[in-house]
Amino acid sequence: MTIRDVARNAGVSVATVSRYINHNTTVSPEVSERLHAVMRDLKYVPHAGARHLASRKTGLIGLLLNNLHNDFFVPLLNGIEAVVRQKGYNLIVATYHANSRNTMLPPIGPHNTDGLLVFSDGLVDDDLASLHSRGFPMVLVHRLPPPDVPIPSVTVENIQVTKSLIEHLIKVHVRRRILFLRGPADQQDTLLREAGYKSALQTNGIPVDEDLILNGEFERDIAYTIMNEFLGREQRVAFDAVFTGDDDAAIGVLKSLHEHGLRIPEDIAVIGFDDLGFAQFLNPPLTTVRAPTEAVGRVATERLFSLLENQSTDGIVLLPTEIIIRRSCGCQFEQKSL
Repeated sequence: MTIRDVARNAGVSVATVSRYINHNTTVSPEVSERLHAVMRDLKYVPHAGARHLASRKTGLIGLLLNNLHNDFFVPLLNGIEAVVRQKGYNLIVATYHANSRNTMLPPIGPHNTDGLLVFSDGLVDDDLASLHSRGFPMVLVHRLPPPDVPIPSVTVENIQVTKSLIEHLIKVHVRRRILFLRGPADQQDTLLREAGYKSALQTNGIPVDEDLILNGEFERDIAYTIMNEFLGREQRVAFDAVFTGDDDAAIGVLKSLHEHGLRIPEDIAVIGFDDLGFAQFLNPPLTTVRAPTEAVGRVATERLFSLLENQSTDGIVLLPTEIIIRRSCGCQFEQKSL
């Protein structure tokens, strides 16, 4: 699709479309609405080169993600921004609710950036494949590329470290009724951590009880509400530990357990994932997985600039994780990595 196709379908001149895209002069609300609808229906995205004919560069790198709701993104952004600043670029961060029914175009992409970091479920597979086919530089963050679409990816090891952490609860603390709070359904971190959780149970002869798998969405408020609802059930299933899915959800879980008079870890052991800055200051300090979140942001951004500079880059980078033992699991010592 070209700008001429947009103009023809909207019944306006090419110059009018250009003014709308570049915001050079005011376009009437009626024409703006019509152009937006036509561009959406045609899936037209203006090419950055059309707006930057001299250098074909915007000097901007984009980060596209679904939300910015919790503390996880602080170290990630720190890692990204450090490389962007070193390279003399600027960073644009935008949220976008990607799904197959969303008819809105992503707010950042080829029309206003030189390259894109896509966090987790920031774009659906079809959109990733489309941008890749056009040669637009992208690196995926905390997700693997779609099948047969070789987009570079930087993420962390989830499955084995989760399995080891759950087995620590089982073997060291004799916990067998371990509740798991999932994250967002479409996130690969969620799926991989659930796979590690189930693998640990099955390896140790413990049946998977779907009644002990809840949706915490990796958010403290949602985790708090879900735990309150679970603890308030008249015929609640028994449990002796909680894998919160991530550290942010652990805040909500701990608050709910405390309010229901449950002692941690004496009654209920609690473990998290990420080792965010606050994890060691929770009550009790949180046993968790240390994920190199800042390094993920830095490495992903370095890979993106390699693409921009026409250099080869690794396909999938899997950064290592490690278990950090604190008192919330029942151990009496802190800061010891398994």
